[in-house]
Amino acid sequence: MFSAVYFESEVRDHPRTRAILERYRELPHIECERFGQIFNRKAQNFRMQKQYPALILARKHGRKVLPAPAGYGFEAGQSHYFSHMLNCIYDCRYCFLQGMYRSAHCVLFVNFEDFADSILQSIAAGSGTQVFYSGYDCDSLALEPVSNFAEFFVPFFAQHPRAVLELRTKSTQISGLLQMAPAPNCIVAMSFTTEACAKRWERDVPSIEKRLKALARLQEAGWPVAIRFEPLLPEADQKAYASLFDLIFRRLDAGRVHSTSTGLFRMPADYFRNTLKLYPDEPLFARETRTENGIVSLEQPNREAWLAELEEMLFRHIDPASYYRCAN
Repeated sequence: MFSAVYFESEVRDHPRTRAILERYRELPHIECERFGQIFNRKAQNFRMQKQYPALILARKHGRKVLPAPAGYGFEAGQSHYFSHMLNCIYDCRYCFLQGMYRSAHCVLFVNFEDFADSILQSIAAGSGTQVFYSGYDCDSLALEPVSNFAEFFVPFFAQHPRAVLELRTKSTQISGLLQMAPAPNCIVAMSFTTEACAKRWERDVPSIEKRLKALARLQEAGWPVAIRFEPLLPEADQKAYASLFDLIFRRLDAGRVHSTSTGLFRMPADYFRNTLKLYPDEPLFARETRTENGIVSLEQPNREAWLAELEEMLFRHIDPASYYRCAN
């Protein structure tokens, strides 16, 4: 999975660092002062690095909890996101991370306790239910056997019922969750595209069948689960989405699905330009695009009618009250 493990001098003796270095004892271990020396170097090739990424262990400084972008997520009130990790072990061609970062290496911030303190401060400063999204800059569960992220944060959130944690993922790494008592305020949100899109643009990602099996096991064990149909891609026709909806809701109890969302392909314009430089021959990016407020999306004739038809098919399976469109 990784070609080497870098670690900041500051976290050399951190228990998580020591455990991870022991796990990868056969790999080169390289000490550095700051992760940016490796991660932010100029003249890196994201596309080539993605084949042999390194893992970088670091301490997160500065703000650790940020406001969620407008239109992101299922809660209209106070929403936040936090990133214990930068980058993803999967390689989805439509992902904005490849245009956001110079490096394909994965950065894992090991100071979970500092994140927890920042989350507590946000809870104390707010009122009512507050949602904290994980998986914005990474996959929440893909590296769970290494990071033990959910093992730390699920019990933490379980102690704070006024806060909700969303674990956004495409991963089947659920064994740790199945060993815990389900937490009603910790939602496992699984992302899906159609079968054809997954095979074409989602490299190293577990198959739809494997993801669905994992989600069904979690639901049977009592975990709140959610479905994210993102990104919706114009390459897939309505029949493909109808088949996907049928497959998923034959396997899951739709009445116990926390929420379902859709979201179109969208990417900040500068990230899109960077991604296009990496993959100039990618047919997905050869389509006509539109740019609004600095966000690039793929042109879709009669977009609203297309979305409305998809939603009509989806509402045959779910309660529309549990549905939302993700705008960012």
